[in-house]
Amino acid sequence: MTAPHYHHRPTPLTLALMLAFAAPASALAQQAPTLPAVTVSASALSLGSDDMSTPVTVLEGDELVRAREATLGETLAGQPGIHSSHFGAGASRPIIRGMDGPRVKVLSDGAEVQDASTISPDHAVASEPMLAEQVEVLRGPSALAYGGGAVGGVVNVIDNKIPTRVPARGVEGSAEVRASSGAREKAGAFEVTGGSGNVAFHAEGVKRDAKEYKVGSGWQGGSKVAGSYNDTDTGSVGAAWVGSRGFLGLAFTSQRAEYGLPGHNHEFESCHPHGTHLHCGEHEEEEGSDHDHGHEEGGAVPYVKLKSERWDVRGELRDPVPGFTRLRLRAAFTDYRHDEIEGSEIATTFKNKGHDARLEMEHMPLAGWRGVVGLQTTKRDFSALGEEAYVAPTVTKKHAAFLVEEYNLAQWRFEAGLRHEWQDIDVDSATLKDHSASGTSISLGAVWKFAPQYSLGATASRTHRLPSAEELYANGVHMATATYELGNENLGKETSNNIDLTLRKYAGNTTFSLGAYRNRIDNYIFGSTLDSHEGFQLIEYAQRDATFTGVEGQIRQQLNPIFGASVFGDYVRARLDDGGGNLPRIPAQRLGVKFDASWQAWNGVAEFYRVGKQDKVAAFETSTPGYNMLNLSASYNTRIAGTPTQFYLKANNLTNELAYSHTSFIKNAAPLMGRNLTAGVRVTF
Repeated sequence: MTAPHYHHRPTPLTLALMLAFAAPASALAQQAPTLPAVTVSASALSLGSDDMSTPVTVLEGDELVRAREATLGETLAGQPGIHSSHFGAGASRPIIRGMDGPRVKVLSDGAEVQDASTISPDHAVASEPMLAEQVEVLRGPSALAYGGGAVGGVVNVIDNKIPTRVPARGVEGSAEVRASSGAREKAGAFEVTGGSGNVAFHAEGVKRDAKEYKVGSGWQGGSKVAGSYNDTDTGSVGAAWVGSRGFLGLAFTSQRAEYGLPGHNHEFESCHPHGTHLHCGEHEEEEGSDHDHGHEEGGAVPYVKLKSERWDVRGELRDPVPGFTRLRLRAAFTDYRHDEIEGSEIATTFKNKGHDARLEMEHMPLAGWRGVVGLQTTKRDFSALGEEAYVAPTVTKKHAAFLVEEYNLAQWRFEAGLRHEWQDIDVDSATLKDHSASGTSISLGAVWKFAPQYSLGATASRTHRLPSAEELYANGVHMATATYELGNENLGKETSNNIDLTLRKYAGNTTFSLGAYRNRIDNYIFGSTLDSHEGFQLIEYAQRDATFTGVEGQIRQQLNPIFGASVFGDYVRARLDDGGGNLPRIPAQRLGVKFDASWQAWNGVAEFYRVGKQDKVAAFETSTPGYNMLNLSASYNTRIAGTPTQFYLKANNLTNELAYSHTSFIKNAAPLMGRNLTAGVRVTF
């Protein structure tokens, strides 16, 4: 989906009502706005969304305020081609085109968010949606500048923690409070920027307190998901020197969180592999226990206590040296830790100390080509200690050089990207061997604006993803996912061969973005299930050729100056080649309609979509029934004592549908939230 050209989303009105108010086409042509495309910061060349060769999603402004949820995954889950891993209330990563984990990179204004979320779906993403100013999602080959491993895409969260300008009035900022019924959530956020001369300061913070959430009607596990609470505090302070040619700044961010882990079942802690089979000790099932819902003995649910401290350095300089128009620096240093606690004891501690730094320079046009050359270095020092320390301590070092170029010729824009990566993994083990690998990725693309307001984009890429430490060295029980995981030291690099086509109409009364892709991945790394015992699975990381094929898109029609309507949907098919079967946890097809309205200070959205049954499942995987979802939202913008103020309401899952997410490891233990009413107010100054 392209960035929205109308900054209101579809609304709570019926199509019949909209047609009744429909205006003549000539009147619409005169009144339909044609807004400039949003600049995509994560694109190496800072392109507008309409100039990208592959689909890009940009959430900003009022649309982002309405879409924001407690986690990044749930915030983005309603966008075409994007779903979430959904692990209760505290942990949820974006899934793009059926891919998640290390295949989807999460960035904070260009620097990688270093936490433990790529290791397991029960680990939270250390990024706060309520502090985001803009969220960008780049799919497929567009993510090449950030790593050949980002086969699914890149999510870039733009914030204000480091100011890029000094406020004209000396001080500016915003404050927001909201409350929701589904989990009795209360949340508040603020951000303020001040300064004078060449110096600017910034402070921001969020406090969230959510109880166990309610599910849709008819769930045999009860009315609430046990352990699905979320208590989070995030704060940042930053400062920058801002000059006429650029800026340089530093920020410190601290996040503390406590959230429950639904679905743990410690009946299987004694399970271990015997060849390709699981051997589990005899156990007696307690009365009232339910393997499908993963209840803890005695009703105690484990929980996570998370602490993340991060330093960010950001800078930009125009005309740094002859021949170059811009220099851009992004660096982050992170000290992350979380404890998984059972009762009063720490069962497992995960630590990740790392840094990510990238330097880019944009050169002046050479023979008509404009481009960016860059270097990136990343280090991750990861360790786990305790009952579920199923991965040996490792130090992963990555270094990369990349080049992205574009050439414009009449209605055509051509682009090319090249990236080479070196990776070294040192493992702290007497029996395991260190691993070194390198990979080269390349992409070629073109955008043809064949008619006014229309464009056709095409991209072909060949990228390498290097195996992660977890895929190489895992060996142990992982209760969060109800698996015993076996790594494979002999894994090689993946090779992704991707073709992407995108047809857009980006202005006028009718706008759309329709995309199709085919991604054949040689030596695809996946968790192959070898055996299962009462829902507990033995998984070994293996490599097979696989193919992902899909479509995604949205069509919007402005019906009259007030009302608009949209149709949206996505579908992805992922399977192993040569009759190897389906890949696990692939999202089902989705098709929906939206109606929107904007009248004076009022905006509203009505959204209805159908998620189909997912019965194209992998070995030992169960199918998931389909469900319907109805969401409504409305907002009112006004001024109170001269201060811009927005009031908003939204109702998600208005019919209280019992819905299961097929992408979740604990789909039966933690269904999606039932009816949830949210009210909030946001002021800017």
